[in-house]
Amino acid sequence: MQQIDHTKNIIELHNISFSYDGIEKVLENITFSVHKGDYLGIIGPNGGGKTTVLKIMLGLLQPTSGTIKLFGKPLKAFKDWSKIGYVPQKVSHFDNNFPVTVEEVVAMGRFARRGLFHFPQQEDSEKVERALKQVDMWEYKSKQIGELSGGQQQRVFIARALVTEPEVIFLDEPTVGVDATTQEQFYKLLKSLNRELQLTLVLVSHELDIVANEATEVACINCNLVCYCTPKELMHKDTLEKMYGKDLKYILHQHQGKGE
Repeated sequence: MQQIDHTKNIIELHNISFSYDGIEKVLENITFSVHKGDYLGIIGPNGGGKTTVLKIMLGLLQPTSGTIKLFGKPLKAFKDWSKIGYVPQKVSHFDNNFPVTVEEVVAMGRFARRGLFHFPQQEDSEKVERALKQVDMWEYKSKQIGELSGGQQQRVFIARALVTEPEVIFLDEPTVGVDATTQEQFYKLLKSLNRELQLTLVLVSHELDIVANEATEVACINCNLVCYCTPKELMHKDTLEKMYGKDLKYILHQHQGKGE
């Protein structure tokens, strides 16, 4: 069982607020930390700001106010991005018709570690092989990425993140458009990476039941931080009412349908 080190914060957000053009408020006074070994699920209603929080942690958006630290350093001073892996929604960033093999996609991840014009070495090939084996995709190494199913592609993108040997991986709605069986296999893989490789994971998801069953910590965001708690605490009626209001009955039914 992966042990979470609550004495070591690898990501710290303090009073983070964000708005577009100073008018449309998306986040207000968000404060929480991600600990070493966490499997943090970030949930909330559509438009609640959960993906915005993720982008701020990745440095893709600048907060309107507040501070953020990565591995003890202010975001602006942080340089060691190889410590951070990122798996975005597949549909938002990849062209299935692009002629590239699975092995080549994962090898691209080594550029972040060594530099764009680095000449590949034996060590790079070994890291690529290991990453693909960790996600059970080594046998597909020579296939074109566009020939794979959505779930297989997401495994390849995780391998691309793993090949930089990160300490934390961010995932933004990684199973959108993937069937239920593939989702189950995908989240089984994530749990294995968290427990066996001691990877810290930060998962943005709209699937309350999945987060409640898989994560070790949950941040519920609806402009404000509604709660930061364990999955068990999340399922208390008062917490869900604050988050989802009138949709509470539907969500509880969905969760109970998993046989919990």
